[in-house]
Amino acid sequence: MFKHLFASMNDMLDEVLSEYPASTGRKRKQLMDKLKSLKAMSDECIEDWLLFEEKLGRTMQETGIAPRPEAGKPQTEFAEQRSDQFIRAQGYYKLHMYKEAACQFSELLRRQPDLTLARVYLAMSYLHQGLREDSYSQFHLLSQLTEHVQLKAISLNAMGCIQVQQNNLDKACELFAQAYRTDPASVEPLLDMGICADKQGGLQFNWIGTRTPGPPL
Repeated sequence: MFKHLFASMNDMLDEVLSEYPASTGRKRKQLMDKLKSLKAMSDECIEDWLLFEEKLGRTMQETGIAPRPEAGKPQTEFAEQRSDQFIRAQGYYKLHMYKEAACQFSELLRRQPDLTLARVYLAMSYLHQGLREDSYSQFHLLSQLTEHVQLKAISLNAMGCIQVQQNNLDKACELFAQAYRTDPASVEPLLDMGICADKQGGLQFNWIGTRTPGPPL
């Protein structure tokens, strides 16, 4: 299902890439509208994906499907036991009460700093409040600590978005490129790279030819 979705999104993106350089006026506006639509779809996928990963990890753990970790090997980052506080914090987040959610997740992480999903929610709670520096710090920590390829790419991409908001476009492009190298299947970093470059006077995707595949999940 996701393969077909992202294949369609990639086809749309290829169309924009091929037509944008020669476009002007109304046609260029139509292409930018397509980019914005793809961006909105990608944003929606991120939170849904995180919720699914959490639910899948919990279900596998409860049913005994997941194999027991070998000695010295970490369990999957999303197979975390959900405490009452985690459920309460997640409830605040779903109700868009981001300040309350951040307080709960912060307290939880002080006691259990390795709870990856809690840190994702904390970073996003800060971002929704406009606390860019706090959010950036959490996403940076995630990008350094996580072994989950998609989560690392999402963290790098979020850092790039924050750099765009602060008008640090060169740094943003560097982070988007790094996110794409980490997870080539991701559409959002490429899309953001285009929007970022457009603010500098035109869409430029020259870096695409130099990207290298990231490690598999």
